[in-house]
Amino acid sequence: MHPERMNIDVQRIKATVAEKAAKLHQIRSEVGKVLIGQDEMVSRLLVALLTGGHVLLEGVPGLAKTTAIRTLAQAIAAPFRRIQFTPDLLPADLIGTLIFNPREGSFTTRKGPIFSTLVLADEINRAPSKVQSALLEAMQERQVTIGEESFPLDPLFLVLATQNPIEQEGTYPLPEAQVDRFMLKVKVGYPKPEDEKKVVAQALDASVMKVLPVATPHDLMEMRAAVELIYLDEQVRNYCLALVQATRDPERAGLKDLKPLIAFGASPRASIALAVGARALAFLDGAGFVTPQHVKDIAVDILRHRVLLSYEAEAEGIDSDAVVKRLLAAVPVP
Repeated sequence: MHPERMNIDVQRIKATVAEKAAKLHQIRSEVGKVLIGQDEMVSRLLVALLTGGHVLLEGVPGLAKTTAIRTLAQAIAAPFRRIQFTPDLLPADLIGTLIFNPREGSFTTRKGPIFSTLVLADEINRAPSKVQSALLEAMQERQVTIGEESFPLDPLFLVLATQNPIEQEGTYPLPEAQVDRFMLKVKVGYPKPEDEKKVVAQALDASVMKVLPVATPHDLMEMRAAVELIYLDEQVRNYCLALVQATRDPERAGLKDLKPLIAFGASPRASIALAVGARALAFLDGAGFVTPQHVKDIAVDILRHRVLLSYEAEAEGIDSDAVVKRLLAAVPVP
């Protein structure tokens, strides 16, 4: 593409992005009324909304994970359902079932809570594998099969799941096939002391902080269309591929010592997620094109749950975050 022509196109894209992103900043502002000191988590939730990617939030209890998702649903005026995952949960409790009517001798479909726009799967790792499997079709195909009939889900359907990393008794590890379907795995940390002070003051305030609906599902569909317009240069696309391929073959990136620490690298789904996620970050920044820095900023959240470590890495106390950060430092930036 001719440089001058590309410059004109990017400027036009940037103008479109700025127009559509105004609503997004209003959403962030409304969510910020309730969530204090969790800017990173809010940013990643907005990336999920812009891309249609599912999110796994991991953090100890009390870090406002559930509140964040509920508040986000209020700000975009979207239907919201919370499903508490427990060991006795059945697939029918999630997706629905067929009810027999003896008077008419026929079956009617009763849809489950999965039929919503934003679905909060609270403590997802507390449900057995048969329930985890029931989520697979919904997350990937965006449809649910009850009996012999398939039902499409909302175009904005999104699973936002939470799990507690410190209490493992009575939990079921998520199958790798399902973990890979989460675009992002976000680790939620404690707020800074000054932010926690504001949280306490807000909790002691008798007045209720009301979150206003500042956008509609239609606005979000328009934002998603704008995200797809953002220019992604071939060199940046190749950078995404190089990062993912380095998780499978770290020796190619000059990190021979990482080879015995990685059991399995990231799948091609990670390459797609990295490019799409970087585009969404560019949209949040109001940029008309993706930079390598956008890729680096979102890489850990996209790759941390897709890089499976060996027993040797676990024995040495090395986690996937450390491995991904070393890869980011080693793979040449275009």
